[in-house]
Amino acid sequence: MTRIAIAGANGRVGQALIEAVNLNSDVSQGSLLNRGDDLSLELGNFDVLVDFTRPEATLRYLSICQDAGKGMVIGTTGFSNQELRVIDKAAKDIPIVFAPNMSVGVNLTLKLLETTAKVIGADSDIEIIESHHRHKVDAPSGTALKMGEVIANALGRKLSECAINGREGIGEPRDRKTIGFSAIRGGDVVGEHTVIFFMEGERIEITHKASSRMTYANGAVRAAIWLEGQKNGLFSMQDVLDL
Repeated sequence: MTRIAIAGANGRVGQALIEAVNLNSDVSQGSLLNRGDDLSLELGNFDVLVDFTRPEATLRYLSICQDAGKGMVIGTTGFSNQELRVIDKAAKDIPIVFAPNMSVGVNLTLKLLETTAKVIGADSDIEIIESHHRHKVDAPSGTALKMGEVIANALGRKLSECAINGREGIGEPRDRKTIGFSAIRGGDVVGEHTVIFFMEGERIEITHKASSRMTYANGAVRAAIWLEGQKNGLFSMQDVLDL
């Protein structure tokens, strides 16, 4: 039985993770960590650490897990490129599932987006609109960026070169090779993402709406169970779900 430690246990997602662990007979609750707790004192109490905190905290936990040979499930977003390289390097020693969204529904949506982009992406104006609660500090969301990355890769583009974040003032007509992002923050929205493929005479909209953080928590627990069979490597939820 996989013993799961939870970082940020007092947070919104942390509380959902505790519930998800308690509802799953294949896992047991290990350590519950909050700001100021020392993970190095808890190494004998868990097999996999699940972390949905902030980049600076995640990297501290990562260093300890790497030294101890413990796997991690990382749902934290907002990393810099340099921080992403640290995660990639650590995955040479330990197994890591790293995904901006652990929801099974979102990861199925990513597959749909890849297929849609391959079929009609080159003939579409593509826009990604995301909404989250007022407390979310990074924008666009990690999930929105992952959606853009999947689409860009399917079209042979680099997201860093074609992403447009918001629009203001008077500019040039829209370049079809760009991917637009719009971020909305307010209230208690758990997470909503819509990708629109605009074509002449028609458009396709693909939407995912999360009404509960349990979608993320259940996916993270599923990832932690899967991770126990891996020695090292950087994996996504696409790997966990065999997509």
